[in-house]
Formats: sequence, structure tokens, C-alpha cells
Amino acid sequence: MSATRRQILATTGALGASLVFSGNVTEIFAGSATTQGMGREGYGPLVPDPGGLLDLPKGFRYRVLSKEGDPLHSGEGKVPSNCDGMAAFPGPPGHRSHGTCLVRNHENRTDSRSAVPRVPGLTYDPGGEGGCTVLELDGDDTVRSERVAIAGTSTNCAGGPTPWNTWLTCEETELRAGDENYTKDHGFIFEVDPYDPLRTGAVPLTAMGRFQHEAIAVDPGTGIVYETEDAFEKPFGLFYRFLPNKPRGGRGSLRAGGRLQALRVPGVPDLSTVQAPGTAFDHVAWVDVPDPLARRTPIRFQDFGPGGITHAQKLEGCYWGGSCVYFVSSFAHRGDGSAADHYGQVWRYDPRRQRLTQVVVFGPGTDLQLPGESPDNICLAPSGGLMVCEDGDGAQHVFGLTRHGKVYPMARGRQNIGTGKKPEWGEFAGVTFSPDHRTMYVNCYTPGTTFAVRGPWHH
Repeated sequence: MSATRRQILATTGALGASLVFSGNVTEIFAGSATTQGMGREGYGPLVPDPGGLLDLPKGFRYRVLSKEGDPLHSGEGKVPSNCDGMAAFPGPPGHRSHGTCLVRNHENRTDSRSAVPRVPGLTYDPGGEGGCTVLELDGDDTVRSERVAIAGTSTNCAGGPTPWNTWLTCEETELRAGDENYTKDHGFIFEVDPYDPLRTGAVPLTAMGRFQHEAIAVDPGTGIVYETEDAFEKPFGLFYRFLPNKPRGGRGSLRAGGRLQALRVPGVPDLSTVQAPGTAFDHVAWVDVPDPLARRTPIRFQDFGPGGITHAQKLEGCYWGGSCVYFVSSFAHRGDGSAADHYGQVWRYDPRRQRLTQVVVFGPGTDLQLPGESPDNICLAPSGGLMVCEDGDGAQHVFGLTRHGKVYPMARGRQNIGTGKKPEWGEFAGVTFSPDHRTMYVNCYTPGTTFAVRGPWHH
């Protein structure tokens, strides 16, 4: 299959948009929920929203759950800026209604419009403005409470859920104490309990490494945590695994420490050079990280001995599907220092066979300057397909990708569309579904807004 994202832009109001890829696209949905006939061709053209916020297909409706600058329900302060990665968990145990707990990242640095309020017992560094908030929702998506879950962190980008229903929030930075306004080192993972954040507090999981974290995925059978690194300059990031000392997991188990390793593909120093879907490497190695805390040297610069280590630009999404972990390189550009160009790769690592396989590669016909580019946050959808958040220029979308390789528009930010100005509404992020699959939740990064979208998902 071959097309361009220019075609996506041209057909965002219709069915059957095409995306550039080659390889077995159905592979990336391994382990997702599947219902025959759901979302096979999308849900129809996007209908302009009379409220000027969010265009959706006919039959779908949205509710604004939370908006940057409004008071938090807890009274702790205002809703923070830069809403990013997010996950949905079942409502609190014993609650009378079937609700949802949303854990939401705030990718604030030290110049945010609205910092995460510093709350005693939940603040890591008083100089940090990032963190997470939790929204507790009733079964009809009415907000029951909204509170701080962790504060005083920095650049909380993505992360991932654990099998024991906690959220691992990732700092996408390597700044140290003394940089900017920070009083402590940053670049860590923190565990967040969505039901009682004080039980997890604000404790960095230092054994899991200090680097520009992006996302994680947990092997539910072994408790091994896979981690991606979105380093902004060459040498680019690494793909890691963390071998916990308490492999059975459970809340707080990751504090017991473990061993951090990085992936080495012999003879492949840069994954961007692999451009043939189906290419498999049966002799990959995992190499112990010399200094996980990066006390003097960032991990990706460290000496991994003979054979070096394998890098990749823009390592972002990471999720567990079936019996394997999947991770995404969003793009690679020679001009940035990569060994080759591409506009997206999806990789699968099979722990049982110790095999790394390239599943899908995007490009090269994509025009990165056009709207419809730079897919970012992803989630597996109840339709058996995928939802993809766009992070690019111009109008911003949430796209769906069916198991049959069809791309369709699911949502579009409306503010300033068609005015000739850059839309005030920023990228979408944190797309996720309620445990009962009735609601899609998604964030607008700026101005920070969280939406709940309901409609005929099973049509």
C-alpha cells in the first residue's frame, strides 16, 4: 500500500482516507479488544460543531470535563496547563455507580501558564510545575471530583498503566538540581495511585533510570517494564527494559529496585536504517546500563562496551499487545542526524523468542509540512483498531485506523479553523477509552482541555 498524508488532509471529511505504510498493519492491534463489524470504515464525515470546539461524526457528542485555569473541584488551586498523556481506570472500588478514574499528565516546565498546585505529601520538588491530576467520573461522565495526584515534577509527557491499576508518569527531561528553578534532579518515573495518591506519594523510581522518558509498557506475566526514550538530539534515544526485584508487581513494588538494560541489535547502531517490514533480528541483546542515574553522563552517551548500543530517533508510543511489546519511532530525519529517513516505524519485541521485528514503516511519500502529519499518542480502540492523536501544524485531528488499514477522521479541533491563523487549539493528546468502552477521553494540549466523547461506537 502506498499513499500520502496529503491524501488524508484532502479527505478528512470523508471515509477511506489513506495513510502511507507498508507491512502488516493488523499486527499492531495484537491483543486489542475486537468486535466484528465495529468501525470497519469509520463513522462518517466530521460535522462542524456549533459550539466551535470539537467536530465529530454525526451521532457523536462531547462534554468538556475540565478546562485549564478553572478551579479544581478539590479547592487545591486551578486546573493546570498542558494536558498530555492519560489513562482511564475503573471507578473507585465499592462506588455505587460504574464510573471511571482518569489520570492526566501535565507537561509543564518552569514557565507554565498554570502550574500543578503543590500539595503536601504529593510534591517532589517545589521548583517543579508539572505533575498529574485525577478526575473521578460517574457512569454518565459527570465529574465527581478533580484533585492533584502528584506535583513538583517536570515535563510529564506520557507513561503507561500497570496491571495493578496504577499509572507510571514519565518526565521527559534530564534537568538537574540547580537548573532553572529546580531543587532536585529530574528525568524519572513516578508511580501514581488514582484512588489514593498519598499511598504512592511523590517518590522517584530511580532504578528505572534518569533520562528523557516517553512511555512504558508492562509485561503482565513477568512484571518487566519496557521504556522508550525521546531524546531531542543525537545520539538519539534507547529502548530499555527494567527487570524488577519484585517481579509479581503490585502497588509500590517498583520501589524495591531492579536492573535497567538497553537494547542492542548487533550490527544495527540506528534503527532508522531498517526499512523492510518483516525484517527480524533473532539475536538481540540486553546490556546493563552502566549508570542508570546518569550522574555524570546521560545514558545514551555512556560506554556500553564492544558492540555499542542501538539508537533510534523519536521513540514514543509503547504498549503491550498479546504476548509482545510494541514501540514506535515517530520519524527519523537525516538532517537531524539519523542514518536514514522515515516517517514512522512500529517495532515488535517478543520476549519468549528474544526476537525484534519491524512491523510497519511509514513514508516516504509523506509531506511533513502538511496537516495530517506527526502522529503522537495512540491507544487501542474498542473497535479493534487504533486511535491516533495528531501533533503537527494547522488543524489538529484524532484519526482512527481500522484493522483493514483504513484511516478515518474521528475528531478535529475547531477554534480559528479557516481564519488563516494558526489554530489556538493545540495538539490532541492522551486519547483513552473508559473500561466499559462507552466513552473516548482525549485532551487538547493547549489550552488544556479534557473531553469525553460518546456516540455509536458499536455501529
